[in-house]
Amino acid sequence: MITIKYFKQITFVYAIFISLFHFYINIWGGLSDIWFNSAHFALLASLGFLTYEASKNENKVSILNIIFAVLSLCTFVYMVLFEESLYAVAGGQMRLSDIIVASMTIILAIEMVRKTTGYIIPFIIIFCISYILFLGQYFDGVFAFAGMTDERFLYRMFYTNEGLFGPIATISATYVFMFILFAAFLLKSGAGDFIVDVSNAIAGKYTGGTGHVAVVSSALMGTISGSAVANTVSTGSITIPMMKKAGFKGEFAAAVEAASSTGGQIMPPIMGAGAFIMAQMTGISFATIVTVSILPAILYFASIAFYINIHAKENNIKGEKSGVKVLPILREGFHFIIPLSTLVGLLIYGFSPTYSAGIAIITIIFSSYLTKTKRMGIKEVLEALALGAQNMIITGVLLVAVGIIVGVINISGIGITFSQLIMEWSNNSLLIAIVLVAIASLILGMGLPVTASYVVLSVLSAPALVGLMLTPEMAALVNAGIQLPEVAMYLLTAHLIVFWLSQDSNLTPPVCLAAFAAAAIAKTPPMKTGLVSWKVGKGMYIIPLLFAFTPLINGTWIERIEIFGFALFGIMAFSIVMEGYWDKKLSVLDRIIFAIAAIFLLTPDSVFSWESYVPMINTSHLLGFIIFAVMMTYHKLSLKEEKIKDVQLS
Repeated sequence: MITIKYFKQITFVYAIFISLFHFYINIWGGLSDIWFNSAHFALLASLGFLTYEASKNENKVSILNIIFAVLSLCTFVYMVLFEESLYAVAGGQMRLSDIIVASMTIILAIEMVRKTTGYIIPFIIIFCISYILFLGQYFDGVFAFAGMTDERFLYRMFYTNEGLFGPIATISATYVFMFILFAAFLLKSGAGDFIVDVSNAIAGKYTGGTGHVAVVSSALMGTISGSAVANTVSTGSITIPMMKKAGFKGEFAAAVEAASSTGGQIMPPIMGAGAFIMAQMTGISFATIVTVSILPAILYFASIAFYINIHAKENNIKGEKSGVKVLPILREGFHFIIPLSTLVGLLIYGFSPTYSAGIAIITIIFSSYLTKTKRMGIKEVLEALALGAQNMIITGVLLVAVGIIVGVINISGIGITFSQLIMEWSNNSLLIAIVLVAIASLILGMGLPVTASYVVLSVLSAPALVGLMLTPEMAALVNAGIQLPEVAMYLLTAHLIVFWLSQDSNLTPPVCLAAFAAAAIAKTPPMKTGLVSWKVGKGMYIIPLLFAFTPLINGTWIERIEIFGFALFGIMAFSIVMEGYWDKKLSVLDRIIFAIAAIFLLTPDSVFSWESYVPMINTSHLLGFIIFAVMMTYHKLSLKEEKIKDVQLS
């Protein structure tokens, strides 16, 4: 055994090298995709083996881990030295060394995933490998697969873009790495404290103010952190104690933080890594994805804010008048806005995401010198570089390993089969299909992080959702090989539905990592916290239905704004029904009427076969708004009468 203190220094320097390597290649290039992807895996896996100790003694690093780290690096060296195998054995037999290295790479990937995420994902990978090699022949019906030879499987997993070093690895090595590195620089520059301070100044004075601080800060932090769990831990360590001190129950405070942090992944302009992966998989521009995601993201965070407001009213939690002004905070931290503006501006202008992130990282360093207290010296820059690589270990190795699952799905044709089954089981009902996808995402989410879950589920189910969205006439034209511009927006809609539903695993029991992380901070029962998180985050289920059944994604801007405006009231009515409280505890009849208003506000006329009699406004929306307005007015007047009676009695 070797003492660990030296390895902390070694891994720190090594992590810096890994970040610099990725930064250089992403900005200036110089390696083919397969070389870069294999280097990406080799570097992160080796760093992971040196970081995640196998020894029970926390002060030691096992020799086995060092051996695994060296073997991980050997996979890249072999790829560089013997890449001619890519061409030499494509139609023939692999050499013994090819078989050994390809097998070793798969084993190392599985072992690294096991060390960082547990046993569920390795089990799924091993099952997929077994299925395509021999297990598939024992299945009957549509899931039967004759199998393929070991050599052919290893060749396609190691040397082609169908496996470990394919498109998913490219996404990890480019977009995901650069934005996690960008987030590391922002956090090291003090952006986290700035975001919380701004949120407190903006939202802290309102009813349930500390809860709204959690929503605003998590929305802002989530766009850069790339992880709902990391977001929960970073902002939650501040906001959860604040909420509990203000009077919120521990479970509710933790649930608000978990739901808000999860929403950070769907919040433009960065959306974690989701928008970049979606752009790669759909061929739709990043700018389009971000633009259509703005209104849905606002709806989601508004849904959490409604729950906070109702809960605060019910428990008489007021805002805090701290006297903190927004302008002085912005003046002190305005330099944080420069790199974010630079990043968004470059992306909108048309530069690649990796180049934009690289320039934004440099901008963070230089803009920090515009302030006296937040300057990034050499020490802070090196720490940010190391943090970026360390934060990327789990995500990077996992996405490379998930390439095996995606490869098996594509090679076996099970993706097409699954899509056909969804269409068959749903009986051509888009609503039932979305419910099936939601169930599948929840099951996958128990073992896969949301990014990996989205990748796998989109391959399996997005084609089915697109097929159900097309009219028969459009489907006939598409089957005839005619390309329609509308199909691209339906594809984007399907991917956004899958992406949003993939986030629910962070909030929904029995495995809800963001909720569990929040529960640890709040010191509340994890499962109970998960159940409350599931309720608070209900917008993650409602809003994808708006994607499918309204023009919120693929309509004109006038149509989108109309849907957005009425949906705000609809989600508010839904929140009132779920909580059973507004200015006072609601009767059963009150909840039923609010529920009817919510249904009308969230449902288009086509569901009821109604004709719209008001230009650009759905009849159902107008009717729902009238019912909602009448109920709110009635409650306001009745509360006023009760207060007058109380005064008279006193």
